[in-house]
Amino acid sequence: MDSLTQIVLGAAMGEAVAGRKLGNRAMLWGGIGGTIPDLDVIGNLFLSEVDALAFHRGISHSIFFAVVFSFFIAAYTHWLYKGRTYQHPVYKWLVFSIISICMIYFVCISSFLILSSWSGIGGWIFSIGLIGILGYFLFVFYKYYIKVRLEEVNVSYTLWYLVFFGSIFTHPILDCFTTYGTQLFAPFSDYRVSWNTISVVDPIYTLPFLACLITAAFFHPTSTKRKWWITAGFVISTMYLIITVYRKDMVNSVLHDTLDSAGIEYTRSMTTPTILNNILWSATVESRDSFYTGLYSFFDSEKTFKLRTIPKNEHLGEPFIHNKEVKILKWFTHDYYAYMVRTDGYIQMNDLRYGTLDTGEPGENSYIFRFIIKVDPLKGTQIMIPSGGPPSDRRKNMLENMIKRIKGI
Repeated sequence: MDSLTQIVLGAAMGEAVAGRKLGNRAMLWGGIGGTIPDLDVIGNLFLSEVDALAFHRGISHSIFFAVVFSFFIAAYTHWLYKGRTYQHPVYKWLVFSIISICMIYFVCISSFLILSSWSGIGGWIFSIGLIGILGYFLFVFYKYYIKVRLEEVNVSYTLWYLVFFGSIFTHPILDCFTTYGTQLFAPFSDYRVSWNTISVVDPIYTLPFLACLITAAFFHPTSTKRKWWITAGFVISTMYLIITVYRKDMVNSVLHDTLDSAGIEYTRSMTTPTILNNILWSATVESRDSFYTGLYSFFDSEKTFKLRTIPKNEHLGEPFIHNKEVKILKWFTHDYYAYMVRTDGYIQMNDLRYGTLDTGEPGENSYIFRFIIKVDPLKGTQIMIPSGGPPSDRRKNMLENMIKRIKGI
């Protein structure tokens, strides 16, 4: 899931474990724990694009990591509060600066993504709203963290460990519900667990949970209302996850009926929700020489997937069959991939698990994960992972087209 969702879930876990003794600090440290697994993106600075893609949601998202790393960060926080180092002005300003930089970075990236696909007045209003929330958060953080003498904290090492284990462990568990896949059993297995029931960004899961969390933060740590709001956040988010599992079962039934009606022989299939919602679903079906992909909305008048054929074009990949990075990409895609020839003459390998970025006929810029294979006489085979999604002329209409498709055919 996205970073905001993981912070919210981690903060809620911290509150559930130690809110009565730590107050809002439990939310703060739980939120930090909830985002720690995603710090594996630092690998992007040292690894090739393909290796970084495989490294993300690897060891840092495993049960092993949650168990072991929690020992170390719990030891740090136990020392920090036992020695009252957290009261020192230099330490407080350091923490304030780090969190501020992270929040500013998050808002800038979010605003960029919003304006890239929603360039109208609505996108600007949403982005300005995010900036306003950021400013208010930093003001409150400065007022109640920098300007005041903090309360004394006396919490056992065991409780600190439970705070971080709970917040770190729930991160990969939630990620398992998405399509990307999580190496939950690393380093003992590189199997990627993916249940494909929820989009990597789903406001219906995140926003009610966030609202309950923020409301709870305004009550005293021992208040019954605080406990009630946190419980409500967990119940609402968990019930929504259960609903996504039920919906996936319904969608799978629709897909199988579609395939049976069309007389399509296939070896395997998968379904996954499209971005930002759980109403419009994408299907990928593998047959001997091709894949079938299509969309189905719960608002469609007919309970059937509208499928189109994408040839595998395995012959295009034969020259790279022994290439290490190509093997990694096949593993990453769960073998749901197809080759195509780009307009510039290069070979492109497309990850078909996510469907396409728009609802039209798929082109070389339509896939979320696409890999360009270039052969250099001196450097050999190189893999490039383009970013930025579809061209700007299509990006402007992407969100609008998706909303129309969600409304059904």
